[in-house]
Amino acid sequence: MVKNLARDGHEILTYDNLSRGHREAVLYGRVVVGDVGDRSKLKEVLRSFRPDVVMHFAAYIEVAESVRNPSRYYENNVVQSIRMLETLVEENIPNLIFSSTAAVYGVPGEIPIPEEHPLNPINPYGWSKLMVERAIEDFSRAYGLRYAILRYFNAAGADPSGRIGESHDPETHLIPLVLMAASGRRSHITIYGTDYPTPDGTAIRDYIHVEDLSDLHILAMDYLLQKGDNLVINCGYGRGYSVREVIEVARKVTGRDFPVKEGERRPGDIPYLVADNSRIRRVFGWKPQFDDLEKIIETAWRWELNRKF
Repeated sequence: MVKNLARDGHEILTYDNLSRGHREAVLYGRVVVGDVGDRSKLKEVLRSFRPDVVMHFAAYIEVAESVRNPSRYYENNVVQSIRMLETLVEENIPNLIFSSTAAVYGVPGEIPIPEEHPLNPINPYGWSKLMVERAIEDFSRAYGLRYAILRYFNAAGADPSGRIGESHDPETHLIPLVLMAASGRRSHITIYGTDYPTPDGTAIRDYIHVEDLSDLHILAMDYLLQKGDNLVINCGYGRGYSVREVIEVARKVTGRDFPVKEGERRPGDIPYLVADNSRIRRVFGWKPQFDDLEKIIETAWRWELNRKF
């Protein structure tokens, strides 16, 4: 996001506690290390920088971890975000873009999933994001904060130039795990659940390339700055791939084979998540650049072979 905002000539400040991120990934603009819930520090930063738009990405995002340790997720994702919202309102920051998730839908009753689908998360991560969505909507009604809520499906891939990419410790996302197995940094890849009600028994996800996801944030920012209405949008391509399909495409892209093991389902996982993206196509006239699993994995593989952090 920072890379593409700089590309478009925007002034940028990144505010992050770096607990799970990397300073090296922030290629442009100022970096201030701090917690979003530290109201005095955030207030100081907002008063000096005076942003037109705040993009709120900060959160813990692992479903399995949220099931094991819900307290951490509610404290970090919900309590800290509410403190941030209070500070934004006090400092008269007009526009907020929030990173939400398809996990707010729970087990979908229809595929693809429209934004109007009932919201019924099945894990603490999903609930934590839904609680913040509701808080943002309430703050908007009470205080006039304007917002765009972006419900991510599965963000994947890496910067096509290879400068930045996915780097978690420990890594839990499927595509980087598969590519770590292909590169030899892992001994194998495990499929968690082979008895889902899907064609090949493995979970299906709608993978969206980070470049296209970043572009959606820029479109949402421009929309808010042009005084568009508050907005909730799904961010996905409207097609899904199973775990087994991801593994086979990774073998094709990398030209390498690697061991695959089968394991039990993980608590909180959902069988099938695919976006209805008709709203973003209608509102933004959105035309994605990387709507192809091979392209996504090619960029992620380039990063895996040449990672810098």
